[in-house]
Amino acid sequence: MNLLPKSSKEFGSVDYWEKFFQQRGKKAFEWYGTYLELCGVLHKYIKPREKVLVIGCGNSELSEQLYDVGYRDIVNIDISEVVIKQMKECNATRRPQMSFLKMDMTQMEFPDASFQVVLDKGTLDAVLTDEEEKTLQQVDRMLAEVGRVLQGRETEWLFGMDEGRKQLAASAGFRRLITVALHRGQQYESMDHIQAELSARVMELAPAGMPAQQQVPFLSVGGDIGVRTVQHQDCSALSGNYVIEDVQGDDKRYFRRLIFLSNRNVVQSEARLLKDVSYKAQKKRKKDRKKQRPADAEDLPAAPGQSIDKSYLCCEHHKAMIAGLALLRNPELLLEMPLALLVVGLGGGSLPLFVHDHFPKSCIDAVEIDPSMLEVATQWFGFSQSDRMKVHIADGLDYIASLAGGGEARPCYDVIMFDVDSKDPTLGMSCPPPAFVEQSFLQNVKSILTPEGVFILNLVCRDLGLKDSVLAGLKAVFPLLYVRRIEGEVNEILFCQLHPEQKLATPELLETAQALEQTLRKPGRGWDDTYVLSDMLKTVKIV
Repeated sequence: MNLLPKSSKEFGSVDYWEKFFQQRGKKAFEWYGTYLELCGVLHKYIKPREKVLVIGCGNSELSEQLYDVGYRDIVNIDISEVVIKQMKECNATRRPQMSFLKMDMTQMEFPDASFQVVLDKGTLDAVLTDEEEKTLQQVDRMLAEVGRVLQGRETEWLFGMDEGRKQLAASAGFRRLITVALHRGQQYESMDHIQAELSARVMELAPAGMPAQQQVPFLSVGGDIGVRTVQHQDCSALSGNYVIEDVQGDDKRYFRRLIFLSNRNVVQSEARLLKDVSYKAQKKRKKDRKKQRPADAEDLPAAPGQSIDKSYLCCEHHKAMIAGLALLRNPELLLEMPLALLVVGLGGGSLPLFVHDHFPKSCIDAVEIDPSMLEVATQWFGFSQSDRMKVHIADGLDYIASLAGGGEARPCYDVIMFDVDSKDPTLGMSCPPPAFVEQSFLQNVKSILTPEGVFILNLVCRDLGLKDSVLAGLKAVFPLLYVRRIEGEVNEILFCQLHPEQKLATPELLETAQALEQTLRKPGRGWDDTYVLSDMLKTVKIV
C-alpha cells in the first residue's frame, strides 16, 4: 500500500492526510524517530508539570508515551478529522487527561500564552514543501501562532516582531541570529557549558559555504546563568506568578531579586544582601539556635527583609533617577527643607526607601496597584512605612487623576517619579504602559508638580518610532526635557521640567550634582562610596 503523495505539495493538503489515515488505520506512523530515540532530549527540556501542545500529532505514539511516564497536561491537534477520531477512541479510557482536537495550527483557538511547550516532530517539514511565497506565508502564520500560544520571551516585541528581531540582529552586529530561551527550571553553570551543549546544533543551521571550524559567538541578554536559590514563590492576582530569588554576582556578593514569570528575563526589583548573610552563615546560625532552644520550642519565621543592604542601589536607572534631584538646585537645602515626592511603582521599594533614608526631610507617597507587591517589599526587601513614607494601593492613573481634580486643595510635589512596567510584552515599550504618557494624563501630572519641580520617568522603549512619539508628547507638556541613556541597557531616564529657563548647562549640572553628593557623603549618612551622582549626569542630553 503506497501512502506517499504524488508530489511534496500534497503534504500540505487536508485531503491527503484524511486519505492517509483512512488507509493507514490505527497503526502508528512515526516520522523521523520514536519515543525511545527522542526521550533523552525531551525529558531534559520538558518538565512533567508543564503544559504541552503537540501540533500535527497524527497517530504517533509520542504523546501517549510521554503521558505514561508522567507528562499529563498534553493537548494534541491535527487537521485530519479521521486521525483525531481514532486517537480519541484509543486514549479516552487509558489516558483521560490527554485531549485531541481537530484544529488548524495556523489558526489556533487557544488564548495567548496557554502553553509552556509546543512540540512539533515533523509538521513544519510537511508545510515547508518549497520556497514559494504562498508556502512561506503559511510557515510564517504557523510560527506566529506557536509564538502566540507560548509562555515566554517568544512573544516579546524584541523576539516576536520583525522590527524587534531586526533591531536585535543589528545591535549584535550580525545578519543571521539564532535565539535560544534558557528555561528557569534548568541549571546552567556558565556560558561555557551552554556553548558546549549548543555548538553542534548551531553549526547544523549554518549557511552553506561556512567553514566547519568557524567560531560562532554566543551572546546573553538574561541573567539565568550561575548560582540561584529561590527563597519564595507565589501568585498575584494582578501580576501573575512571581519568585523571590537570591543570586550570586560576579563579585561573589549575593543579590535578592523579584521576577515576574510572565516576563521572566526582566529583573523587576533587586537589592544587595549584607556581606555576612551567606548561606553557610545562615545555616550555622540556624543550627546554633536549635542547640540553644528548649526541645518543645517552635521554629520562628525568618525575617528575610532584615538582611538587605539599604544603602546600596543595584539598578543603574534608579541611580540616575536619584541623580535627577540635582535639577532642583540648591542641593544643600534638599537635606534641610521639606521635600515632597510621589513615586508610582513600588516593586521591592528600594527607590522610595533610598530617598527616605538619605533625605531626612523628605515626605514620600508611593503608589502601587498590586497589594501583593507591598507584602513582597516589606517581607523580602526590607521596606517599611513611616510617618514620612506612605504606600497607597491604587492604580497610578486613577490616583493622579484624583489628585489633579482636587482643585485648590490638591497637593503639589517637588519630584514625581514613574517606574511602572507594562504587562503587555508584545508592545515595543515595556515601561511605562502607554496610558502613562498620553497627553491628557501628562496634563494631570503637570498640575500636581511644583513650578520648579522635576518629573522623572523610566522609559524602556525598543520601538524607535514609538519612542519618538513619546518624547514629542512629553515635550509638548514639559518644554524642558533631558534624556539620560543607561549604558548597556534599553532604559532611558527622562527628566522633565516646566520652564525652559530652568535649563542647566552640563558643567553647571555636574557642579550641582557634586555639591549634593558632598553633602550626602558626610559621616554617618551611610552613603555608598561607589555611587557618584555626577557620573550619572555626564551623558545627559537636552531634547
